[in-house]
Amino acid sequence: MEKQVRGQVKTKKEDVSGSETVFERVKSKTPWIFGRALRKPKIRFPDMALPKMDMPLPGKSIGVISIYIILFLLQTGIVYLIYTEPPAMGSNSAGNPVFLYESIHDAFIVESIVASVFIFLCSLGFIFLYQASKHVYNKKIAVRILSIGVILILISYTALQAMIALKLRQKLFGGI
Repeated sequence: MEKQVRGQVKTKKEDVSGSETVFERVKSKTPWIFGRALRKPKIRFPDMALPKMDMPLPGKSIGVISIYIILFLLQTGIVYLIYTEPPAMGSNSAGNPVFLYESIHDAFIVESIVASVFIFLCSLGFIFLYQASKHVYNKKIAVRILSIGVILILISYTALQAMIALKLRQKLFGGI
């Protein structure tokens, strides 16, 4: 029943309690369902070699950069800018340049690009927050990356809130 293998005692499967599979437990308790002929098939699948591509593929970083460029263009509202064709900048009645459109529903091209830059910086801040969680064992680096991420998020949030307050002709940050 027991064999000596290099100084270790090897026991049969029946001797070890709890080593049977769920199928073996169910089969032993319900022989009328499965019977003696039902067993797990042993199938050997042939090793298939997939054809290899000789074409060079771009790296992951190029793909990520292209995705960020597309996200930046979508955040700018490029479809809106192409469809409505707003002016790049405007001027008030005195002839001074105006960067923010007076209505909340419309925007100049420059205003859209600036807002998109701040939204992109905010998303970059969230990426830094995620990267900080990867350096949990190196506290010094994690705190630096975390603080950069939080600072980017706060700067972009306050800048976007200031742009909306100026568009609505309200006082910045509740009276400051």
